[in-house]
Amino acid sequence: MQFCDCGGMIVSTGEAAKCRNCGKAQAMKASKITTRTEKKGTIVIEDNKPDLPETDVRCPKCANTRAYWWLIQTRSSDEPPTQFYKCTKCKHTWREYK
Repeated sequence: MQFCDCGGMIVSTGEAAKCRNCGKAQAMKASKITTRTEKKGTIVIEDNKPDLPETDVRCPKCANTRAYWWLIQTRSSDEPPTQFYKCTKCKHTWREYK
């Protein structure tokens, strides 16, 4: 962005440039913008294990005693959050309201 001596912004009008305030024509300054991007590697996740904490709770489907758990505020803010579980063995998901 260029500015004129009077403080106005210079706007291009094709091959020339004019000041918005005083209308003074000026030669365009040629500029070239180049950018470089680096190729980023692809992350491959080799296991399907979620990054969730585990706890001792009985699965209602397969009776396994280990499950992943997380909390989500599914109701209004004055209500307690809902706790979700996912069995580590059969991947069954269930929830418990507190």
